[in-house]
Amino acid sequence: MTLAAKSFDQPQSRSDSDHILGQKTMDIEERKLGGFWLWKWLFNWTSSSPTMLRAVEKKILSFLKTPYRGFFVDIGPAIGEADKIWTISLNTESKEVPLVMVHGLGAGVAMWVMNLDSLAKDRPVYAMDVLGFGRSSRPSFSNDALICEKQFVKSVEEWRRELNINKMILLGHSMGGFIASSYALSYPERVNHLILADPWGFPEKPADIHTTRQIPLWVRAIAFALTPLNPLWALRAAGPFGQWVVEKTRPDITRKFAAAVEEDNNLLPQYIHQCNAQTPSGESAFHTMMASFGWAKHPMIHRIKDVREDIPITFIYGSRSWIESSSGEKIKAQRKGSHVDIKIVSGAGHHVYADKPEVFNRYVNESCDLFKSYHNVPSIIREATESDDDLNSETLPAETQQQEDSLDNSLPEGQQAQEPATTLKQQ
Repeated sequence: MTLAAKSFDQPQSRSDSDHILGQKTMDIEERKLGGFWLWKWLFNWTSSSPTMLRAVEKKILSFLKTPYRGFFVDIGPAIGEADKIWTISLNTESKEVPLVMVHGLGAGVAMWVMNLDSLAKDRPVYAMDVLGFGRSSRPSFSNDALICEKQFVKSVEEWRRELNINKMILLGHSMGGFIASSYALSYPERVNHLILADPWGFPEKPADIHTTRQIPLWVRAIAFALTPLNPLWALRAAGPFGQWVVEKTRPDITRKFAAAVEEDNNLLPQYIHQCNAQTPSGESAFHTMMASFGWAKHPMIHRIKDVREDIPITFIYGSRSWIESSSGEKIKAQRKGSHVDIKIVSGAGHHVYADKPEVFNRYVNESCDLFKSYHNVPSIIREATESDDDLNSETLPAETQQQEDSLDNSLPEGQQAQEPATTLKQQ
């Protein structure tokens, strides 16, 4: 297998991004539409989705202050015939252990826009579009839950191997936390620290869930009828009105990211729509792994205790999330000989990284420094379970100003693409 840096998708000015829609670019994976001609005609708009996704991703990431590089990593026939994982990297000149970020269901690399600058200040950061999501390849996954999980893990390992990353701090949100945990079980020698942000798939599904939560019969009937469908089927059923569906059903998404994208309220709903308007490969894999939306067929809580003892684990939960922090507490009790830290972000929901980005970034940066603290000043890392309410009197660290002579995010794409990629192997 080889690393195919098909292009370097560098940030450019927002005005330049507006002209991308008509271009055929090398950093867009071509996808074929099969099936009956009427189906192709009705859904022909999806054929332009990779281009539209590229354009809106560029617009969102143009708000970053830190220069970034985007490229495809060719992981070969990991699941499909020739799989590629879309990746962005920041501060790769740093010699620190890199932070690798794995997003959740239906998301992509641009969802980290409020976190990347802070997290990449002192270390290399890599964010990937998980295989089957975003701009990455969309192969057909297994129909077996455990095999499907291992396929995700294999794709991450092949990605790591192609980038020649020896050790990493692995951060996963929601479904990404489930994948990251499974990866740490399979490849513990590659993980310095496991950071799980509101991870999905940990607790056992309660046998009496319908009686304990008193869910109305009609709600249970609808849920049962929709069980065979993928979780985000409505976005695709809405066709070109998918963005409107996101805007109306999740207005909180617009509010969360408003400051980061300078009140351009269409960007995030458009991005989420385009991430999920194409073949639901990864989404189908998630559907295979879930017992129902909130639970996994093979809960991680029964297995994560077997993660190697010397790997620290940090849980970061939103206090208002539908995912309960009790699993983290149980795992902490199971791993008495290991470092397990649980942090609760007050006022944050499931998207803890976006609800309270300053607090989330601070917790992640502290966790990334944990390994160094063992050798230097252990007291700077708080060992106990804590909420950010405990830290109200502390001053958040100010963001370091970027130097004016640093690589400008608005440089033309062609000019930036000429910069050599020191971490990549030539095809």
